[in-house]
Amino acid sequence: MRPFDAKFFDAKFFDAKFFDAHCDTIGKIYERGDDFSAAGDDGLEMRPVAPDGAADAPERTAHAPIPGETPAESLGLSYHPGGKSLHITLPGLRAAGVRAQVFASWAWSERYEGREFEVAMGEVEAVRHLCDRYPEDLVLALSGAQVEQAFSGDASDTRIAAIPGLEGTDALLGRVDNLAAFHRAGVRILTLAWHDTAFCGSTYGKGTGLTPKGVELVEACEDSGVLIDLSHASDHAFFDVCRVAKRPFIASHSNCRSLCPSPRNLTDEMIREIAERGGVVGITLAPSFLSVEYYRRTKAINDEFWRSVAEGTATVDEAGEKSAKAEALIPRPPLDLIVDHVRHAIKVGGVEAVGLGGDLDGVDALPVGFEGVGDYPRVAALLEGAGLTPELIDKICCRNLVRLFRDTLP
Repeated sequence: MRPFDAKFFDAKFFDAKFFDAHCDTIGKIYERGDDFSAAGDDGLEMRPVAPDGAADAPERTAHAPIPGETPAESLGLSYHPGGKSLHITLPGLRAAGVRAQVFASWAWSERYEGREFEVAMGEVEAVRHLCDRYPEDLVLALSGAQVEQAFSGDASDTRIAAIPGLEGTDALLGRVDNLAAFHRAGVRILTLAWHDTAFCGSTYGKGTGLTPKGVELVEACEDSGVLIDLSHASDHAFFDVCRVAKRPFIASHSNCRSLCPSPRNLTDEMIREIAERGGVVGITLAPSFLSVEYYRRTKAINDEFWRSVAEGTATVDEAGEKSAKAEALIPRPPLDLIVDHVRHAIKVGGVEAVGLGGDLDGVDALPVGFEGVGDYPRVAALLEGAGLTPELIDKICCRNLVRLFRDTLP
């Protein structure tokens, strides 16, 4: 195994630009009040959400927290006073040279039953609130031109493009029509599955394919300019989308299954399908998708999480806390494994089809040598050390995703 060479961290790629296709940071800010500023004074004000004509939203569609409570407390969710440290913070984004960040909003029915729409919409609105709070640092990017502008090199506008996403379709409440409300709120990328829904089967569910409603949803996404994301989708659903989709799509945070057998990773055939359509594979930092050994040692932990939630012997929060404690005892894999996945994805799909999607704040552990978003230059340094040219590294770190979002978003 290649050890990390610290000399690369201070080399030319310290100034590299990055586009991260997936993080779960906004949920932690929305629910727990975690400090995005990393200065202890975030105090992000949550305003009521206007869903703007959702087709089948619950009666209480606007989420207005009770005075003195966080959104988590108002929703009856667990809350950690004072927040916790985030993988992604504004100073970290700046230090790393991240120029675009997708903020995924997630509302799994097993955790937010009856509140899926309002929680997800509240998280989407929270992305907008971040841009309002830090107008000199962040811009809500709703068009391909706005995403591309973040990488233009214009010294007069150095704002980071913040792109709202929706992870999983539980929040649509089984109605394709509800996509329009999320699109109006700013969602520009939709992960079709997190777990099984009325639209799509998932890798963590029964493995079923795209349903007739799912076909309608894919078509609605393409009509409205919402990028389809197939990370988490079952193998069956993946190839169903291949038969239906007419535009490029993405797997925002998935690695190579031939290197690590997690079902959340992509087979070589899947990588080729994405590449042939002009899409991108977002290579992720999640240890169980990087390392065979880590995947094998955590599989039983993850299986227990899903079993206990399905059987109702533990809440999602209880099962998650238990699995996080167990996973913390397992040695973290080395960061340089990411090079192997990048190189394999290039070999299979070509240099235009590979990007980065860290899944930061969505995982309990990160590889050794990567503690948060500020460490992204280490990835560029490792790629340089592996012999990739500056042009290839630039494509992987940002340009391929810029092209995809530019061509997909109106």
